[in-house]
Amino acid sequence: MCRINPRVDFAFKKLFGSEENKDLLLALLNAILSDEPPIVELELKNPYHLADYKAGKMSILDIKACDTNGRWFNVEMQISEDHDFDKRAIYYWAKLVTEQLSEGMMFKELQKTFSINILNFNFVPGAERFHNCYKIINTATQTDDKLHDVFELHYLELLKFHKPWAEIVTALDRWSAFLAHAHTLDKDHLPEQMTGDAAIFKAIQAVDRMFDEEERLIYDVRMQAIADVDSKIASALEKGREEGLQTGEQQAQERIALSLLDVLEADIVAQKTGLSLEQVQHLQQKK
Repeated sequence: MCRINPRVDFAFKKLFGSEENKDLLLALLNAILSDEPPIVELELKNPYHLADYKAGKMSILDIKACDTNGRWFNVEMQISEDHDFDKRAIYYWAKLVTEQLSEGMMFKELQKTFSINILNFNFVPGAERFHNCYKIINTATQTDDKLHDVFELHYLELLKFHKPWAEIVTALDRWSAFLAHAHTLDKDHLPEQMTGDAAIFKAIQAVDRMFDEEERLIYDVRMQAIADVDSKIASALEKGREEGLQTGEQQAQERIALSLLDVLEADIVAQKTGLSLEQVQHLQQKK
């Protein structure tokens, strides 16, 4: 059984953001961007280094890379639910665009930039597809006329990936199955749909032995922190439902909000409780 869950951001960063595993990142990107010219070689712009993490320089565990054609990529794994992730994705895409231009460079030198966001929660409303791509299109013709072909944003929602093993066909299917099930897979008894893909097999082997003792401790702490947040949210919501029957819905919502403000931002608390953002911010000031 694989010991590490690659959906945890710290593990994802080492698995796909290390120099020794650039081939895995390349294979993952080519699977997601199958309509684009293939990526042949990548340069990591913020490679994984344990020293950076310990020094607090890796609070955001995204992966930045550039290929030999000049295209830029930002890849992020988000395991905790975030209803404002669309704004975050645009922000990091925009940062990567501006980082391309050094002093004296011209705007025509800007290259296409891809924002790849792999989510462990449902996010795109009304979409059954697990992979959704956004571009700038001409709204009159509903087509991409390539006039603003510098932007592409992808969401992969792993909870919407439900294909049984018999239907795993494409490279994207295999990577999605890997990310969804890697921590339960036995590298010595893999489904036949996964065994013929060298990159997938390497990823499964890497997940099984990728951490030393110090890194494993950091990973375990990160896993515990995620579990603590999820547990606190679930407990607060359950307690709120019970109190709502006794004290009234408004009072119960406020008590839930007060509990959640220790672990969530005010706007997310508002979404989970049904209170307005102003009400939540008022409660926050009273804490």
